[in-house]
Amino acid sequence: MKLLEGKVAIITGATRGIGRGVAMAFADQGAHVAFTYSSSVQAAEELIQELKAKGIKVKGYQSNAADFNAAEQLVDEILKDFNTIDVLVNNAGITKDNLLMRMSEADFDQVIEINLKSVFNMTKAVQRTMLKNRKGSIINMSSVVGIKGNAGQANYAASKAGVVGFSKSVALELGSRNIRCNVIAPGFIETEMTAKLAEDVVKGWREAIPLKRGGTPEDVANACVFLASDMSGYITGQVLNVDGGMLT
Repeated sequence: MKLLEGKVAIITGATRGIGRGVAMAFADQGAHVAFTYSSSVQAAEELIQELKAKGIKVKGYQSNAADFNAAEQLVDEILKDFNTIDVLVNNAGITKDNLLMRMSEADFDQVIEINLKSVFNMTKAVQRTMLKNRKGSIINMSSVVGIKGNAGQANYAASKAGVVGFSKSVALELGSRNIRCNVIAPGFIETEMTAKLAEDVVKGWREAIPLKRGGTPEDVANACVFLASDMSGYITGQVLNVDGGMLT
């Protein structure tokens, strides 16, 4: 029996990096996958074909989770297509890094809107179905930066710290209905984004990590599988750092 056999999962921002890794891992464990993307139509189509080959139901939706009405509409469409929702992974996010003295109001607002408000929008939109079903698992993607802070990322750190506070509150509100809400805080995960960094910068990051390597999208995806599955049935309101010991 696969860990997520027959469960319906929504994954936001799934066409690359961590989101793509989560979608692949969920499909491998038998989950049907509804995922969102913002603009990369070709990447979405490629992901659909890869997931279909695993024998599960899959559909991609071009949607902006940071827009309240769009999130509500998206969940309505997913319910029409999949009939239910068991798992929500709020993964969509952006960075607009700069020192505070140079950071524009627009860059602050946009990061908060996409990284934090989208979590509110999507969680609010799925909770009706999960309350009716009296079960569900919500997994929100934060970051070690949301726990520790980072110079040049005040907006990103604020958004990711907000995800933690929001998730703990949701866990307290919805726990009596058997709806769990947890947070994953990835550390230095090697994706398409980090591939643009200079090799000596990446090497410096790796050497500072106790496990002496960067994480992979699969490392984060495996933690998501656990929190989405019934194996974590007594875990809610927690932050799981997937960081190779970076914050130890």
